[in-house]
Amino acid sequence: MERKGTKLTNAFLLIIFFILYAPIFFLIYYSFNSGGTMYHFESFTLDWYKELFSDVRLLIIVLNTLVVALLSALFATIIGVIGALAIHEVKKRSVRNSLLSLNNVLIVSPDVIIGASFLILFTISGYKLGFYSVLLSHIAFSVPIVVLMVLPKLSEMSSSLMDAARDLGASSWDVLTKVVLPFISPGIMAGFFMALTYSLDDFAVTFFVTGNGFSTLSVEIYSLARRGVSLNINALSALLFLFTILLVVVYYFITQRQKLNAVGVKK
Repeated sequence: MERKGTKLTNAFLLIIFFILYAPIFFLIYYSFNSGGTMYHFESFTLDWYKELFSDVRLLIIVLNTLVVALLSALFATIIGVIGALAIHEVKKRSVRNSLLSLNNVLIVSPDVIIGASFLILFTISGYKLGFYSVLLSHIAFSVPIVVLMVLPKLSEMSSSLMDAARDLGASSWDVLTKVVLPFISPGIMAGFFMALTYSLDDFAVTFFVTGNGFSTLSVEIYSLARRGVSLNINALSALLFLFTILLVVVYYFITQRQKLNAVGVKK
């Protein structure tokens, strides 16, 4: 009976993964089609990738996307760590729960509402839409994610570690930099990579706050798709998928290294 249940679970997982990944591999497969359509595969070609890399405007948009993602993830991680430390230090349960609820508002709110809210804010304040409006918006919706990644690690940390450091003469800064931050570093790394992927993936918020002369990949892919089916989109999607896999692999090796270091310290 148990083996039958395991087989059903495995079959269900295979079906789910097939539904999720089949459209992606379909796009990648036809990105090598010389026919120019996704209806009939004629022959293998790399022309669409060559055309993609020869498009200077698109390369600038890729650079814009990466810069926004890296900067927003960096600033969101710094702000999120500070916020998580502040929430963790609150002793009153009702106040802590209220702060957590406020933190979670941006996560549970629809992206369309968030994007429209930022657009109204920038319009009323007279702030010009462009690079900085996109960057500020990405930082804002990434901070709560970092907070949620860091808080569990803070909860796992025993207060005796900090007390022992203080007994040995460590200052508050030493306790923070040499005890607390190293302990919660897995949560910090997880928050950074989550913020990075959220920024790269975001479309709805970016669509509202981007201005003339500035665009990101998600908005550009949307505009390309509206003009008609082109295998440039397939090639671009394939490269984005490979880049995402690369991020996951890098994050995996970083977490594995941190686990090995933690085991070594315990020994």
